[in-house]
Amino acid sequence: MSNRYQKSNEMLEEVKKVIPLATQTFSKSYLQYIKGQAPLFVTHADGAYIWDVDGNKYIDFINGLLSVYLGYNYKPVNDSIIEQLGKGINFSLPSVLESELAQKLIDIIPCAEMVRFGKNGSDVTSGAIRVARAVTRRDHVAVCGYHGWHDWYIGSTTRHLGVPESTRALTHKFTYNDIDSLEVILKKNEGNIAAVIMEAMNYEEPEDDFLKKVKELAHKHGALLIFDEVITGFRFGLGGAQALFGVTPDLATFGKSMANGMPISALVGKKEYMQKIDDIFYSFTYGGEALSIAASLATIKEIEEKDVVQEVEKKGIYLKEKTIELIEKHNLSSILSLKGRPFWSILFVEDTDHATGIEIKSYMQQEILARGFLWYGQHNMSFSHTQEHLDDLLQAYDELFPQLKQLLDTGKLKESLKGEPITNIFKVR
Repeated sequence: MSNRYQKSNEMLEEVKKVIPLATQTFSKSYLQYIKGQAPLFVTHADGAYIWDVDGNKYIDFINGLLSVYLGYNYKPVNDSIIEQLGKGINFSLPSVLESELAQKLIDIIPCAEMVRFGKNGSDVTSGAIRVARAVTRRDHVAVCGYHGWHDWYIGSTTRHLGVPESTRALTHKFTYNDIDSLEVILKKNEGNIAAVIMEAMNYEEPEDDFLKKVKELAHKHGALLIFDEVITGFRFGLGGAQALFGVTPDLATFGKSMANGMPISALVGKKEYMQKIDDIFYSFTYGGEALSIAASLATIKEIEEKDVVQEVEKKGIYLKEKTIELIEKHNLSSILSLKGRPFWSILFVEDTDHATGIEIKSYMQQEILARGFLWYGQHNMSFSHTQEHLDDLLQAYDELFPQLKQLLDTGKLKESLKGEPITNIFKVR
């Protein structure tokens, strides 16, 4: 056990006694980190920095699972929260802020004619599916990507314990950029598919008019098209991937980047479908919670006024291109590859004869954490990342990659792991 992470490791054993998994979120759990050699609990964060319970300081390249877009403790957003706190948090009637934010989203998102809020991405993707089922009077759905923890979706993954078989049978997976895989599902379940829901893009660029073809095929078979833009929304541009790629869905869901870490999401779409929410049950006490709505309005204002999308993209392009150059420089291209858009590039690690991809990634994480970066194989960019932060990470890669190559060439990587490897939760991307 490393002294650098002594408090984290001690705290883990105590917290596991009172909180299952010792966290609220799989992707923030100890399963994502090399055992005993990583920070597991934080105390505070500011800008692009985060501090763990042992007092270690890191440049954060995870950023609240992409929910922190502007940076931690970002003053204009914090000020909006504090101002609203003086007026109230949750009321007995709708807040005037609800319509203000709804109108703003209608102005910037192509498919948005009406808006309803949620707290998590899962709230709004599940709401979208319920709307689609109510509109079409059908039960089955076709999915591509990750869409949250609720039964209708998670039942299609390996983490389906507790989901009824009857529910699992209603969800069908198709493959991104493979239009035939969707057509097979639609034909096999002719007249039964309520919706085609998909991440408009994750790490793979749409090819050969794929999104347009998905829309045409869905509509041909009487299904609604739903874009899950919980990640892409506001980062691909304020209008999301649908604006960038010029394909407008029937419904769409937004979340992570809406309020710089405050809990809010949005279900938006065409009026003819959104009006169905009058008839279904989509309702919860904190749907109109005002601090998050105020934070979202402030976040959108900052994105608009400070060209945040362009700035983050520019930094992301630099980091991605330079990382790829270093991978090639150290002859690791057969093992490491970096994919995805600049704001969220993902490192893919291949198995070798002597080590699995998970073991290689665990070694890399071990060494990168020790150099002062919170890292789990992705570049989750924020507006608060500076050129110096990017160059520091690139220097860490330049130091690490030759060590990694030598360990792989000599078959000694496993013995260089100081703890048990990362656990693979489940893979959807």
